[in-house]
Amino acid sequence: MMKMPKVSRADLKTALIDFAGILVGSVILAVGMNMFMIPNMLAPGGVSGLAVVLYHLFRLPVGATIILLNIPLFITGYLVLGPRVVIQSLLGTFLFSIAIELTAPYLPAATDDLLLASVYGGLVMGVGVGLVFRYRGSTGGTGLLSLILAKARGISPGQAMLWGDLVVLAAAVFVFGSEAAMYAALALFVSVKVVDGILEGLGLAKSVIIITNNGEAINEKLLYELGRGVTWLEGHGGYTGQSREVLLCVVTRQQMAILKAIVHKIDPDAFVIIGNATEVHGEGFQKMQQG
Repeated sequence: MMKMPKVSRADLKTALIDFAGILVGSVILAVGMNMFMIPNMLAPGGVSGLAVVLYHLFRLPVGATIILLNIPLFITGYLVLGPRVVIQSLLGTFLFSIAIELTAPYLPAATDDLLLASVYGGLVMGVGVGLVFRYRGSTGGTGLLSLILAKARGISPGQAMLWGDLVVLAAAVFVFGSEAAMYAALALFVSVKVVDGILEGLGLAKSVIIITNNGEAINEKLLYELGRGVTWLEGHGGYTGQSREVLLCVVTRQQMAILKAIVHKIDPDAFVIIGNATEVHGEGFQKMQQG
């Protein structure tokens, strides 16, 4: 007989955390649907948007419709992503669909203003989808489709979700009219930005490359005044062929002005490159997360 693989405490803890994250994200997503999207006839793209269209046309329950429409995507996801992701997608889809039906009687429309509904609805839904993604799940629909496209094409989940949703937005034009479809597109845009922000970080850190002839002095000042370490790299000028000192450092946005003042004071001719570090793990920043 084949022995069942042992499940460690760490694996069990990770699974429970993932489940909790998917559950919370699914409930938040359901809140966005019931309070903003469904009552204002905003189809936010994808399977959930199509479910909104069918609800207003035929009064079909949104939750059940979402489950039925996801079946072809589950099959594709199993072939492309493997059984683990599909299982979590099934979990997320089931929780999302149930949450929509259970919370609907207790969540009246937050507003009948289409602009407010699209902005705040997109924000709430983006938080929900982002949490589900972050804990390695999916609520199916274009959420699952975006994971499939992200693996196949290497694009961000948020952008993949955007392209998958455009088809449903186009269909919504014929049912709800162009104005409602435009507001739904705004909600989708907000949602996409929030999803990418949750998955990739909010860019609160800055990565800095400093090319200078006074690396030692700059290094000492950064360590003393900012408490930030510096990585030394070897560099050579492509035109002159001369050796140059290249320093790599990551600081917070609040420390950026101090760093620039330090570099300018020590070496006004230094070449400085500054970019966003969307997510940083290590000493002085957040710890590396699993998964």
